Amino acid sequence: MVYALGNNIAGCLGTGDAHSTLYPKKVEVLCEKDIKTFAYGSGPHVLALTNEGEVYSWGHNGYCELGNGTCNQGLIPTQVNMPILGSGLGMKRIIDIACGSHHSVALTEDGEVYAWGQNNCGQVGSSISTNQGAPRQVNSNLAGKKVVYISCGQTSTMAVIENGEVYGWGYNGVGQLGIGNYVNQMTPCRVGSLIGTVIVKVACGYAHTLALTDEGKLYVWGGNSYGQLGIGSKTNLCNPIMVS
Repeated sequence: MVYALGNNIAGCLGTGDAHSTLYPKKVEVLCEKDIKTFAYGSGPHVLALTNEGEVYSWGHNGYCELGNGTCNQGLIPTQVNMPILGSGLGMKRIIDIACGSHHSVALTEDGEVYAWGQNNCGQVGSSISTNQGAPRQVNSNLAGKKVVYISCGQTSTMAVIENGEVYGWGYNGVGQLGIGNYVNQMTPCRVGSLIGTVIVKVACGYAHTLALTDEGKLYVWGGNSYGQLGIGSKTNLCNPIMVS
């Protein structure tokens, strides 16, 4: 069973109306759908993932972040039409989801990444800067690679490949992509200075990134104006550094 409470701006509670609530209110559409996890952006928009690999979206949609081909806000969770596997085989099965402030990312069981929503900084990874109204596979440098982990910053996206490589795309103004410069990337770009290091998981804050190695070491990069990188200074980093 799924319940929601709190501020209902843009219909983000998914209860079918715009009323905020101090008490848990049932989200009928998602009940008994075997929900596995949620992801949310600050729009706010929300994604829900079922154990069967279906994705539902609702809330703010001014940048097409709900992936339904419109810019109309969604008051109730609606299934996102993911690409079809083949004739009669149904949609691709999603195993993980992530949201930036106004974009959405989904990972399929076969390691493909799909993205949609706001794309002013390249965060959808489509090589152009127009917003993406429906899920579209992120290819270019990810083509033929199996992605095992995804995470989003406010306007950036990171992905980990099964061999431990890390790729980032989108806004890079404070170095949050970790690629050695502060230039936005419209397509996935490899974090080159981590070559030889096997990363298993990444986590993104508003504008900084943390990466965990298979040996339990932690690397950080990106915005650091509050000391969020834990390196003893407040200097932004565009290259990964290990936290001692």
